[in-house]
Amino acid sequence: MTNSILLETLSVQDLQELIGNSVKNGIQELQKELQEKINSEELLTREQTCQFLKIDSSTLWSWTNAGKVKARGLGARRYYLKSELMECLTLLKK
Repeated sequence: MTNSILLETLSVQDLQELIGNSVKNGIQELQKELQEKINSEELLTREQTCQFLKIDSSTLWSWTNAGKVKARGLGARRYYLKSELMECLTLLKK
């Protein structure tokens, strides 16, 4: 027996409810994915980056100069993309 729905046993109202719930769940999943994408593209200041990575500003400066993390600049200000910071993190072997 396969996973199938016999439409003969469902009322129109039950079918509408089933479709409505499926669409609602799909929309909620899409919204969650979009929110995660928006959050990952967030620009962080140096201070926010230090808080995010739980490091000192001198460590951030050193990592930036060594090319471990990429900084974006606007005038004298430096910003870091949260998504790029996440990509810099490496999985450690146990």
